[in-house]
Formats: sequence, C-alpha cells, structure tokens
Amino acid sequence: MLAAQPAHPVSFTRRTAHGARRRHMHRSAAVLTHRQRRFGSLTASTRRLLAFDRVNDSVYVGNAGKDAALDRGWLLGHFKDPGDPRHSEALEIKWGVHPRADERAQWVRGEERTALLVLISGRFRVELPGRSVLLAEQGDYVVWGRGVDHSWFAEEESVVLTVRWPSVPGYAVGETD
Repeated sequence: MLAAQPAHPVSFTRRTAHGARRRHMHRSAAVLTHRQRRFGSLTASTRRLLAFDRVNDSVYVGNAGKDAALDRGWLLGHFKDPGDPRHSEALEIKWGVHPRADERAQWVRGEERTALLVLISGRFRVELPGRSVLLAEQGDYVVWGRGVDHSWFAEEESVVLTVRWPSVPGYAVGETD
C-alpha cells in the first residue's frame, strides 16, 4: 500500500533541540524538480518559490575554505564582480588559511580602513606600531582603526577571519595580502 502523499511536497517540520517545531522549506530547484516528478504538479506556493530562486541572484551559498582558495582568501569585497552578491564597497571579508611561518611581505602603511581579525585556529601574531598581539585561543581577536599600520606572522598553521571596512583598492601585495 502506498503511503499518503504530503499536501505540500517542499516543506517539512523538524523538532529543534528544545522540542519546538520548526518548518523548513527546500529552496533547491533540483530538489523541487525531483519532488514534482515524484508527487505530481506543484502547488502555487511551490511555483512562487521556484520563480524566486530563478530570478533572485542576490543569494550566494558557499564554503569559506573552498571559495577562499579561489581568490587568495577573499570572500567578499570591492574586488568581486558587481553582479555577484559578494561584491561590496562597504566591507571586505577574508578566510585566511596560513601555513606555519607565513608572513605578510611588507607592512601596510597609511591604512584607511578599520579591521577586525578573529582567530579560528592556530597561533597568529599581529604586529602593530609599538605592539605585538598574539592570538592564541580560538575566538581571540584584535581590532584596529584607520591610520594604524600593521603586519602579521603565523606562528603555527592558522585560520583567521578578517573583516575590514570600507572596501577600498590599493592594499594587495604580490601573491599575499
């Protein structure tokens, strides 16, 4: 005997860790196409979801480790194509994967941006004028503002998340940044 077919083939409920019910929607056209073949015609709300996914180019889903490897670590900023949702003049985000003893080729001088650097893993040293900051525990971070020159050194293999604002050209150094 066949099981009852769901009334809405693209939604399902799941209990959270605290027991609350949460409704989830499948947003992938591939999943919906498979479900359409399996369960028959789509409902009006499902057609709206499909139309939204086809015309909305303002969503990007990726993996920081994989995407970062394609653009020297940069995930978001002015250097992405203007049609890409990761294009931003407001800020830059970098997933930096640094081997042991990796260092910036030269100091950033005349800094015009504010920066936040968060240690994900490893040991990472940020050099600032008259001060050296060691990020040693996951979640350690340092923030510096406009006019603060800086450099860095990976004491161990490290992963760091950098957020800088605004996103302005002119700071890339050779193959590292």
